[in-house]
Amino acid sequence: MTDSATPHASQPLPASAWTVAGNQKVIRIAGAGTDKFLQGQFSQNLADVTATFSPRAAASTPKGRAYCLTRLVRDGDDVLMTVPEALLDDITAQLRKYLMLFRGTSMAVLDDARVIGILGEDLAERLGADVSALSDAGASIMLDQHHLIRTESTAEGQPRYELWQIGELPHAVAQVLSADCQTTPTDWLAAEIAAGIASLTPETTGAYVPQMLNWQHVGGIHFRKGCYTGQEVIARMHFLGQLKKSLFRYATGKVTTAPDPGTAIVSGDKPVGEIVNSVRLADGTSQCLAVVRHTAANSALHLQSSPEEPLHRLALPYAVPEQDSAADSDT
Repeated sequence: MTDSATPHASQPLPASAWTVAGNQKVIRIAGAGTDKFLQGQFSQNLADVTATFSPRAAASTPKGRAYCLTRLVRDGDDVLMTVPEALLDDITAQLRKYLMLFRGTSMAVLDDARVIGILGEDLAERLGADVSALSDAGASIMLDQHHLIRTESTAEGQPRYELWQIGELPHAVAQVLSADCQTTPTDWLAAEIAAGIASLTPETTGAYVPQMLNWQHVGGIHFRKGCYTGQEVIARMHFLGQLKKSLFRYATGKVTTAPDPGTAIVSGDKPVGEIVNSVRLADGTSQCLAVVRHTAANSALHLQSSPEEPLHRLALPYAVPEQDSAADSDT
């Protein structure tokens, strides 16, 4: 078993392993107004959230700035979602402003629930799942009362899954998720970055329209679902082609610690972006996701804190046409 205090991610990532997926809290929305409440606050169409499909979604301020990036999971008549523990109070306080309009509908943190990140198909198959039914990101099946969900593969092609554990695991599943194949939450963070999946932190919450975080390219925005908080800004940016910056993946040279969220990225001496998430790797380098202006994407970039260390652009596992269009217009 890998030491959970290790400050860097494995390199390469384990081919078959599991870990608790960071400091995430699972929330249950229950009651007659569940779908109407969530439909009015999240960028996803609740009619598409089913027992077999668990898509990503974002909740935003009236100005269209994302304060919650999550996944919506249908659990009977209820809906489950996760939020980072560091943002739990802020997110639930924001949502309760609207929840109070739906009498009989509740929002509660589940103390007996967690999300387990799974690297590799082998481990998912050993759980007793028919992974052939989980061919696309967001596809989900039930394992007892738990939810197994296919999530985005890394840019290097490694399959990944999430197991949303609700209560005690069946004995057979618990045996598969044994200590000898357990890895660290840092490895899962590295896999998320390699898959181009952003997460918000106290430094970045409310800083970006969801499209700046490529949320439309991981199925997190339904552009024709109708009104919800922030929808006007999000729709205008989409339909009028106003997206000027978005999420890129970069590698740094050797660092003592991974750059903090919010760290400025500069071209020459001009700030052109910020770090969103980062992780230090076993060789001392780091990988990060960063929101960068499209017009600067092909220029020489570095962290403002490390002008001598250039950033090297890495591939994402999905296409971002907005970035390609900007690159074409620069040539």
